[in-house]
Amino acid sequence: PTALPAAHEPMLLLAITEFVANSAAFAYFTAGALHRNISSNMLPRRFPLQLRTKSMGVFSPQLQERYPDQPMELHLSARRQPLLSCHPDALHGALFSSAEAFVVLPNATRVPAFLLNIDANVTGKPTITGNRLGGTVSLRG
Repeated sequence: PTALPAAHEPMLLLAITEFVANSAAFAYFTAGALHRNISSNMLPRRFPLQLRTKSMGVFSPQLQERYPDQPMELHLSARRQPLLSCHPDALHGALFSSAEAFVVLPNATRVPAFLLNIDANVTGKPTITGNRLGGTVSLRG
């Protein structure tokens, strides 16, 4: 078990171990809860990359040619359980996901466009300055 520091004044102490975090990740993954579908109307109009074939034509010119300016959907899901580890200066996570894009035709039929498997290592470093809680997040593919 993790040793907790001695409390010298009244305070709330919250401790989450790697075991708890990884158990939660396992439970969510096993239950199928690590899925998210994003449609074009869910993104703000000012978002730099819209889910339309016109915007995605930069990555795949054939999309715009075959399906001119059609809305798209993005299905995000975890392929494996995320792995989390706690270190004194940072939290680390390994994510194993996939992103499947679909073109949404006028009759609501979804046509598969592409599939990306994305593995990433994420590091979060919390900081406390005065009464402010902040931090940095870095991502490595």
